[in-house]
Amino acid sequence: MTIVEQGGGTAQVPDLIKDTTTQSFVKDVIEESKRQPVLIDFWAPWCGPCKQLTPILEKAVKAAKGKVKLVKMNIDEHPAIPGQMGIQSIPAVIAFVGGRPADGFMGAVPESQVSAFIEKLTKGVPGVGEPDIGEILKEAEAVLAEGDPTGAAQIYAEILSFDAANIAALAGLAKCYVETGAIEQARETLAQVPEAKRGDSAVSAVQAAIDLAEQAQSLGPIGELEQKVAANPLDHQARFDLATALNAAGKRKEATDQLLEIVKRDRKWNEDGARKQLVQFFEAWGGADEATIEGHKRLSTILFS
Repeated sequence: MTIVEQGGGTAQVPDLIKDTTTQSFVKDVIEESKRQPVLIDFWAPWCGPCKQLTPILEKAVKAAKGKVKLVKMNIDEHPAIPGQMGIQSIPAVIAFVGGRPADGFMGAVPESQVSAFIEKLTKGVPGVGEPDIGEILKEAEAVLAEGDPTGAAQIYAEILSFDAANIAALAGLAKCYVETGAIEQARETLAQVPEAKRGDSAVSAVQAAIDLAEQAQSLGPIGELEQKVAANPLDHQARFDLATALNAAGKRKEATDQLLEIVKRDRKWNEDGARKQLVQFFEAWGGADEATIEGHKRLSTILFS
């Protein structure tokens, strides 16, 4: 399952929804239903009502937070199973529990009816318990800190499959996109955060990281910027750009060095621009990051000496 791909990945809900074939039907439906209820959706590409029902089914299954799974079978490609089950019209949805059919319905029924069907199916049935979101978030953060944004993104996506509005998971997934350079996907993910939650520290941090990454995209190579600074140490704009480019390259200490040098030489340059940029670095890195802690100490020493 791919969650983040370089330059343009997407988040996917793992395991809850999948397609099946004649060969994998026993494993995907019968065997899986011995662990938790499984809905099998029989459909075909030419079926208009199927196109109406499928999004409703997927939404309801996600809302059930892991207590039921949805498996889809294209009857044109795999006619044997629906034939054996006597399916004569579609869409047809059959619920399997304990390895055998338990209930079902036909036609493009409304969302309320689908939700009621699933609620009835899962009531009193031991299913997948809701996970400890806090612990899973810690796991994702640890994986990301170890330098594995793809692995972390998979974990964040798993959380979102149970709780699509989880702010920390949305911010974490957006951060994973930033780490892989997929800035547009990061911005789209962060856009899912409600306006009232935009002030959340995790969201603000990712927004700062996105803004800094976009700034860096318009700059030249680090080598050229270093040559400019070496040729004219008083070229504060070149030094400022170098700091932004170094940050984008993950060289946090070096980026901090350049901005602090501007603060030392000319605190008022560009309306205190160097200090403000450094504060944005700190916000993007997070308050617990070693570079943030050390940078704060060094900045305070300069400002209050």
